[in-house]
Amino acid sequence: MPNTVLSGFTHNFLGKAPVWYKQVILLFLIANPIVMYVFGPGVTGWLLIGEFIFTLAMALKCYPLLPGGLLAVEALLIGLTTADAVYHEVLVNFPVILLLMFMVAGIYFMKDLLLVTFTQILVGVRSKSALSLLFCSAAALLSAFLDALTVTAVIISVAVGFFSVYHKVASGKGYQQKDHNAGSDEEVIELHREDLENFRAFLRSLLMHGAIGTALGGVATMVGEPQNLLIAKVVGWDFVGFFLHMAPVSIPVLFAGLATCWALEKLRWFGYGGRLPKPVRQVLEEFAKNERARRTKADQASLWIQAIAAAILVIGLAFHIAEVGLIGLLVIILITSFTGVTDEHQIGKAFQESLPFTSLLVVFFAVVAVIHEQHLFKPIIDYVLSLPEHQQPGMFFIANGLLSMISDNVFVATVYISEVKQALDAGAISYEHFQTLAVSINTGTNLPSVATPNGQAAFLFLLTSAIAPLVRLSYGKMVIMAFPYTLVMGGVGLYMVTHSF
Repeated sequence: MPNTVLSGFTHNFLGKAPVWYKQVILLFLIANPIVMYVFGPGVTGWLLIGEFIFTLAMALKCYPLLPGGLLAVEALLIGLTTADAVYHEVLVNFPVILLLMFMVAGIYFMKDLLLVTFTQILVGVRSKSALSLLFCSAAALLSAFLDALTVTAVIISVAVGFFSVYHKVASGKGYQQKDHNAGSDEEVIELHREDLENFRAFLRSLLMHGAIGTALGGVATMVGEPQNLLIAKVVGWDFVGFFLHMAPVSIPVLFAGLATCWALEKLRWFGYGGRLPKPVRQVLEEFAKNERARRTKADQASLWIQAIAAAILVIGLAFHIAEVGLIGLLVIILITSFTGVTDEHQIGKAFQESLPFTSLLVVFFAVVAVIHEQHLFKPIIDYVLSLPEHQQPGMFFIANGLLSMISDNVFVATVYISEVKQALDAGAISYEHFQTLAVSINTGTNLPSVATPNGQAAFLFLLTSAIAPLVRLSYGKMVIMAFPYTLVMGGVGLYMVTHSF
């Protein structure tokens, strides 16, 4: 009987994850208290960061919320952080959580409009290089005025729509098939398998170009990323002032990033260059034509309501009339009220995508609380501030970039700008130098952080979204595809930071 129970426990633990993966997680949980006892909280804190990154890297084996959550709970139990510290981190980042809860759900109710719009773009623009450049530049422009997570949610929604349409056809079903599992290729007809793989490569490259675009645009304005708003408030910049101070770095990086996008598609390096197969294009063209033909007056009215809600969304976010999440809730209320979506279960589907990631983000903030409580970054900050003044901007950019690759860039920016503000208040640096360091902190946390999915919330959202397993976009694949952008954006950004001020 005990053996039966033990067997059931090992089978249930982390479900269908590979046995070796379960063993590694158990090893982590056993090792952490021992390391804590032998080496102390500092070493254990860095070990915990590495373990958490491992769970993110293995996201396709097991959703990181489960193993990451176990690690976070253990961190609380062995005293690496406290429940109050975790709550404080969550409270500081509550606008991001609010955004995920409501904005992503709001985008769900706009999916018909998005699918119609982007289908026309996809079948209309035949050059893959031009299409990639369009996706990247559009994401950059939108992210300068909206939030990167919102823009990423739009791109994901569009990609899921495209993939589902073709996957149904490849499985021998019609466009209108409701109950279809796009995550399984078991029903895919052999004739379509190669085209399906090529379509996956095509969508992977568009998704990555779009995600990179959110970083290119997000660095430029005070509403582009959460930490931008924080830095602007601490330094005392308004919207125009923030843009002008960042422009010597953000504008050259933008053009360098767009040039990289074009070059990668032409050279077909690092997993880019996948073309849209002709059979897939034909299916999408037929789908668009079929959808236009069968669109009723009620469907047309629904698209108009979604378009009006989209306009309200853009205006609301551009002028920051309320917190982003509250604007998302407004979009949900408007669209559901005027399109006849009144059933609780219909509305509930919209939250299925966002809430698991919201939970994961809270777990991530627990790891951030460990970093904060154990002062893991403080030696690096102290070292940079001890350097000669002319070396500090470049070193701040590098230090922020490296730390943002493994931690949350919002947290890194918060810690660094607070430390620099203390140096200003103490009279250790001038206000002019303080502004220069603010530029290097903002650009350092926004640009090199594209190197890994845990560097930016938008990238982490993409990794753990519904589209990632569909197009086989793993942690490792994202790192490889982001590598050329990391070199270019990081290199150009560092050069401009060290030579423009």
